Amino acid sequence: MTTGRTVAKPRTPSSTRRAIAATIGNALEWFDLGVYALMAAYIGKTFFPGGNAAVQLVQAYAVFGITFLVRPLGGLVLGAYADRFGRKKALVLTIWLMVVGTFLLAVMPGYATIGFLAPVGVIVARLIQGFAAGGEFGAATSFLIEQDDRRKGFLGSFQFASQGFATLMSAGFAAGLTASLSADAMTSWGWRIPFVFGLLVGPVGYYIRRHVDEPEVAQEKQSTPVRTLFRFHWGGLLIAGGALVVSTSLNFILQSLPTFAIKNLGLDDSLSFVALMITAAILTFVTPIVGLLTDRHGRIGIMVGAAAVIGAGVVPLYLWVTTSPSFLTLTVTMTILGLLKAIYFGALPSVMADVFPAHTRATGLSFAYNATVGIFGGFTPTIATAMIAATGSPVSPGYYLLATASLSIVALVAANRRRGIR
Repeated sequence: MTTGRTVAKPRTPSSTRRAIAATIGNALEWFDLGVYALMAAYIGKTFFPGGNAAVQLVQAYAVFGITFLVRPLGGLVLGAYADRFGRKKALVLTIWLMVVGTFLLAVMPGYATIGFLAPVGVIVARLIQGFAAGGEFGAATSFLIEQDDRRKGFLGSFQFASQGFATLMSAGFAAGLTASLSADAMTSWGWRIPFVFGLLVGPVGYYIRRHVDEPEVAQEKQSTPVRTLFRFHWGGLLIAGGALVVSTSLNFILQSLPTFAIKNLGLDDSLSFVALMITAAILTFVTPIVGLLTDRHGRIGIMVGAAAVIGAGVVPLYLWVTTSPSFLTLTVTMTILGLLKAIYFGALPSVMADVFPAHTRATGLSFAYNATVGIFGGFTPTIATAMIAATGSPVSPGYYLLATASLSIVALVAANRRRGIR
């Protein structure tokens, strides 16, 4: 009988290397995904016809969202692969798929050169990346928390800390490029540079993952993880996905705020991306600290408090940054939201993992994560842009976050009362 609990082990150099392998590879994959969101304005001009910059931006974000639709499929296929054949094999496969998608984006000619094949090629590249990312979360999170049951809050937090580091790198590229290159140069070739960087470092992530050992877990190999998941673990899927809702929505709001500030508030390109770098640094370094604290003091109470503050505070913050647009107000707003996100982030991977038994953990995590991201995350920038256009109010995305915060609180309460997660 499988309990889903891992065997507690002392910290060893081997387990440390395994955690680093998951973290670095995860950061490399999320770097490529984050760069697309930050370069959306230039990608829209390159691959979509017409002279309306707002329409091109919406089209670029729509491609950003469409690719998230394939992520649940990638989660099921690659998550099941991880449960059947091991976390390590799945992690190696996902990073190579991401390299293929990144290569297509880096070299794809624009619409002016190959016509309609250009946007089609971008969609194909993003679909490959989305499929790979679909399996990354479940395999990497399982790989991390299965190192030590007593430290799973801390170890699991590196899943999201690595995403913060990826955002820090992508925002650094965006800030440096927009500060040093003209708008024409950015549209012509500058936006491709981060993708080339991601392409070059992909083999590094492969090498690191290839040369680590599979964690020892107390689990039975599951021959039919997808069937088992959907027959017996619907409650876990709903709780895990619900807990993720507010974090996912807030993540993509944070990524799109610099573009929003540039287009709607008239702020400088490079300074807006610097604000995102500050927020990303907070997510990178504060999230593991919170994860460590949750191992000692519990997880649900901390997360409910953070979600409640996010829901109550996001509309006033939006009002402030839109009525007093400046680099300072944008930075302070993103810093506050970044701190709240880090507090919520810290325990989230381990809470999501605890609602699934080990023999379906990677599949359950991957599907719950990617279905939620596809619904509440992938289209969040598009929804936010459309809400502003429809209502004429730049504050309207704040109400969207208020609704998602409420959903996550309900899921966390259910995790505590129905699954005994503290």
